[in-house]
Amino acid sequence: MTSTVAAPARPVLRVRGLSWAVGGAQIVSDVGFDVAEGEFVAVIGPNGAGKTSLFNLISGLTRPTAGTIELDTLDITRVAPHRRARRGLGRTFQSSSVFPALTVAENVRLAAAAHRGACLRIWRRAESDQAAWHATAEALERVGLAHRAAEIAGSLSHGDKRKLEIAILLATDPRIILLDEPMAGVGVADVPALTEVIRAVHREQGRTVLMVEHHMDVLLGLADRVAVMHHGSLLALDVPDEVMANPVVQEAYLGEAL
Repeated sequence: MTSTVAAPARPVLRVRGLSWAVGGAQIVSDVGFDVAEGEFVAVIGPNGAGKTSLFNLISGLTRPTAGTIELDTLDITRVAPHRRARRGLGRTFQSSSVFPALTVAENVRLAAAAHRGACLRIWRRAESDQAAWHATAEALERVGLAHRAAEIAGSLSHGDKRKLEIAILLATDPRIILLDEPMAGVGVADVPALTEVIRAVHREQGRTVLMVEHHMDVLLGLADRVAVMHHGSLLALDVPDEVMANPVVQEAYLGEAL
């Protein structure tokens, strides 16, 4: 039976009966949920619960064996990842995905130019691509990296690289952002600033966010609802207090760290 939980407002993302099996092993099993426009949904669960696999299915990196994915009522289940991105679906990954030899600004400018169908040559004169450079400046300002625009991306701390990845996403003007463990590898001292960047992206810019993260204190301070994955299935989806008090969740995770 499909586990389907409706969001309280018009959904921008709708998942129905989503499943993925490999060699007989069920990695994601019959997952269904809605995400409302502007909502922040945290996705939690221990390693192997299917969280990243779920993100891979939603972003198009993996093709499901069953089920559908809708973005604004449009079925994108078989749509290629780059076409999903053009329709407003952005994604970060657990490992850093910046170009370390390019400057901070060049990393963002490439994304902005690609989104606008412009030339990707980094030596192209700025005057010929004002829209991309404007988007670059705005995105870097949003994440607090404007003052480091000319620095080489590889020289940034891990926390600042995570901010840069978010700036790269913002330059493509996504409606939905999937953040896969953005705090992974980030020093304790950098967590609060990165948390505030993510909070601003959601609350001030109104972006819809789905985020996988193991820092529960971070998630519970950001999320409107929490989705609990367990052995590839959606065990619960509710407001944070209800999820944390749910006896089924507590029983499922007895002795297992969320």
